[in-house]
Amino acid sequence: MKKLISIITPVYNERDNLRDCYESVKNIFSTDLTDFDYEHIFCDNNSNDGSLEILKEIAREDSHVKIIANSRNFGPFRSNFNGVLNAKGDGILTFLPADLQDPPELIPEFVKKWQAGYQVIYGIRKKREENLIMILLRKAYYRLVNKFAEFYIPPDVGEFQLIDKVVLEALKECEDYYPYIRGMIANCGFESIGVEYVWRARKKGYSKNRIFSLIDQGLNGFISTTNIPLRICLLSGFALSFLSLLYSFIQLILNIIYYRKFGPPGIATLIVALFFFSGVQLFFIGLLGEYIGAIHSQVRKRPLIIEKERINFSDDLKS
Repeated sequence: MKKLISIITPVYNERDNLRDCYESVKNIFSTDLTDFDYEHIFCDNNSNDGSLEILKEIAREDSHVKIIANSRNFGPFRSNFNGVLNAKGDGILTFLPADLQDPPELIPEFVKKWQAGYQVIYGIRKKREENLIMILLRKAYYRLVNKFAEFYIPPDVGEFQLIDKVVLEALKECEDYYPYIRGMIANCGFESIGVEYVWRARKKGYSKNRIFSLIDQGLNGFISTTNIPLRICLLSGFALSFLSLLYSFIQLILNIIYYRKFGPPGIATLIVALFFFSGVQLFFIGLLGEYIGAIHSQVRKRPLIIEKERINFSDDLKS
C-alpha cells in the first residue's frame, strides 16, 4: 500500500492562486512522487472573494482535495493547525501557502529525507524576495525568539515543514488556543534536518497578513516559547527598588551634610518615594505575570476553530 502524504494549505481570499497551487501539488505527485498517495487539505478561513466556490469546483473534480470551511476568520495559525490535526497522512506537510511563496518543488526533497529516517524536515528561508527592511526585521525576530526560547527553534524557518505522523501524535497532545506551529514542532524534538531555499515573491494578489497581524503573531511567538519578558519585568523591579534605596541613602547623607541647600523640604523624599514604589509595582506586576502566564497556559480551552462545512472527508462535521 502506498504511503499517504497530507498537504495543508490555509486559504483566505486567494481565488487567483488556488488552481495554481492545486495543479502544482497534483503535478508533483503524478511525476516525482508516483509511489505515494496524497490528500490536499484546503482550510478556508471564511473567504469573501469566491475562494470557497473555486475550491468546491476543484474538490468535485478530484477526491484528493479536501476542504475545511470555517464559520469565520479564525486567523492563519488556528486554521492551519486545525488542518494539521485533521491530516491522515504518514507524512504531513504542515503548510503550503496558496500563493506558493514557499515552493512546492521542494516537496520531493523533503520526502526523500523523510524516507532516510528524519521525522522533521524544515525549510530554511536562506534568501527572501522582499524589501530589505522586512528581511532584516524577520531575521532579527527569528534570532531573538531562538535566543530566549526554552528550546532550539531553527532561525529563518517557518511552518513549511514535513513531519512524520509520530510528530503529529505529539502535537495532538498540545491544547493551545493560539498555536505557534513552528515552535510547537521544535518543542517536540525528534530527528530533524533543514533544507535551504528561496522564499519567492508573490506572483498574484497581495498578502492578507497586515502589519498588526504580524505583530500579534510575533508576540504570540514570544509568549508561547519563553517566560523571559516576564522575568525581565521582575528583575527590573528588583533593580529599581535597589537603586531607589541606594539613592535614598545618598540623599540622607547629603541632606545631613548640606542641610536645606538642595531644595525645599520634602522634595528628596518625594523623588525617593516615586522611584521606590515604581520599583515595587514593577516587581509585583512581574510576580503576578508569572502566575498569570502559568494560568493562561492552562485555561486556553476555547475551540481552536469552528467549522461550518467539510468536503471529501469521510468523517462527520466537527464543530
